[in-house]
Amino acid sequence: MTFGFLSPLYTAVSWIIVQFHSLYSNVFDPDGGWAWGLAIASMVVVIRICLIPLFVKQIKATRAMQAIQPKMKAIQERYKNDRQRQSEEMMKLYKDAGTNPFSSCLPIIVQAPFFTALYGVLSNVAKGHDIGVIHGGLLVSAGKAHIFGAPLSATFLGSPETSVKIVTAVMIVMMSLSQFVTQRQLMTKNVDLTVKTPFMQQQKMLMYVFPVMFAVMGINFPVGVLVYWLTTNVWSMGQQLVVIHNNPTPGSKAFEERQARLKKAGRLRSDGTEIKGALWGMLPPSKTAIAEAASAAAVVEESVRASRQQPRRQSKAQRQQAGAGQATEASEATQVEQAAEDAVPADSGAKTTAAKQTAAKPGGTKQGTRQQPKRGGQRPKKKS
Repeated sequence: MTFGFLSPLYTAVSWIIVQFHSLYSNVFDPDGGWAWGLAIASMVVVIRICLIPLFVKQIKATRAMQAIQPKMKAIQERYKNDRQRQSEEMMKLYKDAGTNPFSSCLPIIVQAPFFTALYGVLSNVAKGHDIGVIHGGLLVSAGKAHIFGAPLSATFLGSPETSVKIVTAVMIVMMSLSQFVTQRQLMTKNVDLTVKTPFMQQQKMLMYVFPVMFAVMGINFPVGVLVYWLTTNVWSMGQQLVVIHNNPTPGSKAFEERQARLKKAGRLRSDGTEIKGALWGMLPPSKTAIAEAASAAAVVEESVRASRQQPRRQSKAQRQQAGAGQATEASEATQVEQAAEDAVPADSGAKTTAAKQTAAKPGGTKQGTRQQPKRGGQRPKKKS
């Protein structure tokens, strides 16, 4: 079954497969399953390499969706009786966060046309029809190709041979299992465990739904298509392992493990950021950078330790001794003040007494200070 509007894709997919087939024919039998099977797997690698920018965008969109889940829940509860206002607020939230629910599905959506084109190519090969650039001798060679005894165009339901059913069944199980493992490692290691939202429950449900769905559809897939999906699932698993190891989601289990590794290697700053080496972190950091990080970490730990120290408790004897010392200091200060008063001349006795009285009053001037004469009144007129 082919679609006319997908003719350019049929040509592109068949051309890529033929180019890799000609390459592997130098090592394997041109009519064998290894040459054609590896050609299909290599086409998957080319497509997935081209989709790496979309994969990065998918990761960012997934993290953004996790971060705004509490706000989404609040909007749903606030405008539960006004669907239009709820939709408007949701769209505004998506715009502010720079994401949307469909961003995480971009790689799958982009792969769908290539998957459909490959399915059409293999279906036509099984029927002996020319498709794209596969015709003539290439069509005959592709029809002869077998993988572990199963033709590339054979399906689980369409073939009466037991050997073909066994091969296709094993490939279907491997395809579904790889899909499950990929989703599981995402949920168990690269999800912020501090955020409990319906989005996480949805992802857990998809972890079981997708493998079952692929298993049900896989019984109608040709062997070549099963090779395609098995290869892309293995690629996704490895690609996700690299991302989880090097750039995990903050708050996830993988993030804590990464911080512990960086701290052990001396590559973690006091603020929790990583010390990058040369060539964007591919080479280890210099000894100077590691020493600076260790010094900064030591200063932070020392300050934290000092702030946590509690004052020591004093015994009763120590408290009494401290009280006696304070009393001695007060008596010495009184003696000094008395000596200062005795040193004042006799003619200033009235002033001293007035100063004492002023100091004794609340809000008065301090003891031992001289009062300045008030300026006021009228000056006496000069005699003419």
